[in-house]
Amino acid sequence: MTGPLNSSVFIPERPTLLSIERKAVWVGMLLLAIGLHVFEGALPGLGPWFKPGLANIMTLLALEILGPGAAFSLAIGRVVIGSFLIGTLLTPTFIISISGSFFAALVMLVFWRVVPGIGFAGISLMGAIAHMVVQFIVVESLFIHQAALYYLLPPLLVLSCITGWLNGSLAAYMLWRMKHQPASDPV
Repeated sequence: MTGPLNSSVFIPERPTLLSIERKAVWVGMLLLAIGLHVFEGALPGLGPWFKPGLANIMTLLALEILGPGAAFSLAIGRVVIGSFLIGTLLTPTFIISISGSFFAALVMLVFWRVVPGIGFAGISLMGAIAHMVVQFIVVESLFIHQAALYYLLPPLLVLSCITGWLNGSLAAYMLWRMKHQPASDPV
């Protein structure tokens, strides 16, 4: 082949520093969310299918800092990778968790877009409710097939509301601290 290179040669465009920084922030948030997911997996449950949802704090922060696409992929990615790490990938526990996380993230994104000024506590509360309700629907329709199962829903919804509000409030505080933290001097 002689002659100059022509336009048929594909030369990928270099990523900008901003895009690399955003990806690094997302990966860091994903790793924190996975760590929280694994930590919650080791905690004793307060009831069937109930964990405090600490990893959703990272989803809320990603929503505000990186946007809805990054938050949604973080919510799904942390369940998939976290389930792989704790050994529940593709088990009934995984199916229950991924369905709850999918719909909780979807509800949080909708409320973030549609309800102006709702705040993290409200978004997290709506996500916690959606997560719990969808888990019950999945468990009843795929695994247990007993309508009596729904007697457990009200007390677990109360717990979900409490932890959802607390997680949202904690995420709001963390975001406030990030915005108001004085810049540290490089070492």
